[in-house]
Amino acid sequence: MTATPRQALSTLGRMLSGRYGETQDGPTLARSLRLMLTVTLVVANLAGVVVVVVLLLLVLPAPSNAARHARPADVVAGVAYLLAAIPLAFVLSLRRFDAVNAWLNGDRPLDDAVRLDIVRGPLRLVEIQAALWCIAVPVFGALNATYAGAIARNFVGTVAIAGATTCSAAYLLSERVLRPVAARALASGLPERVALPGVAGRALLAWALGTALPILGLLLVAVFTLAGVRTSIDDLSVAILVLGGAAIVVGTLVTLLAAGATADPIRSVQRGLQRVEEGDLDLDVPVYDATEVGRLQAGFNRMVAGLRERERIRDLFGRQVGADVARAALSGGIELGGEERDVAVLFVDLIGSTSLAAERPPQDVVTLINRFFEVVVHAVASEGGWVNKFAGDGALAIFGAPMGLPDAAGRALAAARRVAADLADAVPELDAAVGVSAGRVVAGNIGASERYEYTVIGDPVNEAARLTELAKAAPGHVLASDAAVARAAPAEAGRWTLGDTVTLRGRTRPTRLAVPGRLP
Repeated sequence: MTATPRQALSTLGRMLSGRYGETQDGPTLARSLRLMLTVTLVVANLAGVVVVVVLLLLVLPAPSNAARHARPADVVAGVAYLLAAIPLAFVLSLRRFDAVNAWLNGDRPLDDAVRLDIVRGPLRLVEIQAALWCIAVPVFGALNATYAGAIARNFVGTVAIAGATTCSAAYLLSERVLRPVAARALASGLPERVALPGVAGRALLAWALGTALPILGLLLVAVFTLAGVRTSIDDLSVAILVLGGAAIVVGTLVTLLAAGATADPIRSVQRGLQRVEEGDLDLDVPVYDATEVGRLQAGFNRMVAGLRERERIRDLFGRQVGADVARAALSGGIELGGEERDVAVLFVDLIGSTSLAAERPPQDVVTLINRFFEVVVHAVASEGGWVNKFAGDGALAIFGAPMGLPDAAGRALAAARRVAADLADAVPELDAAVGVSAGRVVAGNIGASERYEYTVIGDPVNEAARLTELAKAAPGHVLASDAAVARAAPAEAGRWTLGDTVTLRGRTRPTRLAVPGRLP
């Protein structure tokens, strides 16, 4: 079915954008690639034909009698040559992508050979076009030599310029056409360094096609005129207008193509950097170039992958040791030892965990304990504390270290009440004892240089642990020291009632117990 002009323009637009295959599967992309390469070859060769016609008819001077006899023969020979050469160019060009088509259709794996065929594809097309136009140079030169040497010289120069135009256009267009395929193939890695036109090479191609070739046409006009071919002022004016207009129009188009080939990858990296600055690390820019700009894209993707890995490690580190400890370690480094700080400490321990393990399957026990710890972590975090360690079926939470916390004692007491209330609702199968103390401790990194952990050491820690043991037999299973209540803000301290004074196991100083006056 013949395409309408609108469809042809749409196809050309998608080709120039390089976005025709973003959502296509492999076989569909293979068919699209064949269509786009066909359009590329047609457009490039038409550009060459237009150059030949314009130069011969409007630009280069020639003896009028000889030209009149030569043109009919040239038209016949030109049509015949195009009918033979262009289909041959299509066949040879498409065969260069047999391995690529086989990969897209799922008939062979992606390997370096396929990647090289893709990144070298534009050069392969240029080689084929150059060979066919180089054959045309002596053919048409010899044909026109029978009429006049000037006509032969015109044809040789014209066909050479047209061939250069075709090759340059074929490279710049095919580079864009191959972008979707290259992005899919290069996503898993770039091939070893290959000799390809990079930023400088593309700029040189744009200069050659948009500036050098029109100027060369003007030079040929001057050469032929000086060689004795009579040229009128009108003919010279037409030549200058045609070549000057070509320099402006064609130069603008090819410069845009060449600039886009370099600017598009850089813009994709720029957009990626903006998203990274906004905190989005879940991205990769498409890599569709094996030159320095493609390696820039690949380098950006490696950088983002490293940032994702670092963020994942930081997240895991924070889950292991606490977000505040992780931030302090990442920002200031790690040193063994500690510093004295006023903190509040909360211990929580399951009641009857031994019988629980004996009566239930291990997997059920683990599930219950995880539900238990989830309640504890949430309650502690909601009050600004963090769980420093899990010890079997118990946990130690700290308020006020490593970062200072206003009313650390009051926050710890509130967290103790919340743990008791939330456990009764969320995990009624379990009972837990909670003990809270506050005072002066040493907080820091304890261990060896090869293995250490952040923790707190001091009498309040021991007191909270002993209070937890005592709370297992107390109503409500929540006990605090009078020191913790005395350090709390009045709003929280008023929720606790002071009771008996006891000497806890392993301690010489007595502790006055406090219990929640009412649970929330």
